[in-house]
Amino acid sequence: MSLSFDPDTIPLPIGHFIGGELISAEGGIEMCRPSDGKSYTDCPVAGMDSVDRAVESAKAALRASNWGGVRPRERTKALQAWADLIEAEAATLARIEALSSTRPVGQLIAGDIAITAEQIRFFAEFADKEGGDLAPTDDGSLGMIMSEPYGVVGAITPWNFPLSMAGWKLGPALAAGNAVVLKPSEMTPFSTVYIAQLAIRAGLPAGLVNVVLGDGPTTGTALTGHPEIAKVSFTGSTRAGSAIMENVARTGVKPMTLELGGKSPQLVFADADLDKAASAIAGSVTFNAGQACVAGTRLIVEKSVAERLTAAILGKMKAVRPGPTWDATTQYSPIISERQRARIDGIVRAAVEAGGECLTGGHAMDHTGYFYEPTLITGVDQSNPAIVEEIFGPVLTVQTFETEEEALALSSHSTYGLASGLFTSDLSRTIRFARKLEAGTVWVNRYSRSRDHILPTGGYKRSGIGKDLGREAYLANRRTKSVLISL
Repeated sequence: MSLSFDPDTIPLPIGHFIGGELISAEGGIEMCRPSDGKSYTDCPVAGMDSVDRAVESAKAALRASNWGGVRPRERTKALQAWADLIEAEAATLARIEALSSTRPVGQLIAGDIAITAEQIRFFAEFADKEGGDLAPTDDGSLGMIMSEPYGVVGAITPWNFPLSMAGWKLGPALAAGNAVVLKPSEMTPFSTVYIAQLAIRAGLPAGLVNVVLGDGPTTGTALTGHPEIAKVSFTGSTRAGSAIMENVARTGVKPMTLELGGKSPQLVFADADLDKAASAIAGSVTFNAGQACVAGTRLIVEKSVAERLTAAILGKMKAVRPGPTWDATTQYSPIISERQRARIDGIVRAAVEAGGECLTGGHAMDHTGYFYEPTLITGVDQSNPAIVEEIFGPVLTVQTFETEEEALALSSHSTYGLASGLFTSDLSRTIRFARKLEAGTVWVNRYSRSRDHILPTGGYKRSGIGKDLGREAYLANRRTKSVLISL
């Protein structure tokens, strides 16, 4: 059966999901499909009353099920059953998500949904494999470091990869014994509601996973500032992350994990495999139309091979073909909204006015929907808007260097330090740069996370605090206490 579908025929779970039930709610935010710009429904906005109801539901579920205190393997088995059901319902999930998001339905099946199930299984296995420690003490005492769940975790996910970002938050929090109240982006909320419904079908206690819909200023503020939320986990822009930190500081003190913006460099040396580098770099910028926090949008290439590499990248960028997300053959995504497309275009125009030159792109596509041409800009310095701003679109800048010192200086960004790429065949250089690059992730001779869930992700500087994925994400959802017993 073809995955392509008629966008006007997809039923949507519109409402908040609280206590194991879909709670109908009046719409508040008009939603338009990125692929054709058509208004198709409204997203409800949860106020303090709805958020409070979700938090109380989560607390009640923890008490009734003793989720954080049951035999850990029971949590593992329940989460694995949920992952199985997510895979079984992949076609339905893909259609719901593709309708409102920038993710083509074919890529969702092969990528996002399969990865979400993998992530949940990955974290499920930590439940009975990570615990406390015995501390070294004298013979007359016993020292222990106990580990326990926080309680209710408040999570907020972005619009660019709705399902996999939900997996980032729900997987480790639930495996660690917590309940979750999650707010997805108001632009792409419904696939998250659907996987919460699947959690009930898989046998997770009702109320353990709650989803409240709404925007940041109303719903997000109510959630992160709620006194019964014990820990906050957020993925999104640096600006929104700063607002969350301010709100948490104003309403109380609680730990938080923030995975924020990026302006990631890709450094290419003359000894690199240039064909491999060109494919990785072009793919990083055109995948999801550059709408990824780790997108490698700053190419920094050794001068002697800059012309050859740039030509190869140009060919790959020009080859993309846009299409609606509900077409299974589509490979190139739309921009999430007309407002975001206008913002991208504004930064590109400012970059050209500041001395940059567009070798390709630089305009909205003449195509139905919110599409923007893959764009490559040369002639930029460190003060150019295309270097300074996180564009969150299919825009690549090119700078050249002649020495390692110059390459490192160009790679450093005053604001961000999320990810970086390095292309070279010199092992010694790889080790030197891995140590010196100011980024939470360094990819060498590749530019992708793939399915390596064991490797944590998180940034330096204003790209965030804490880590998602990996063992670190599980531990970030547990708190410790010290116990000293006299014998």
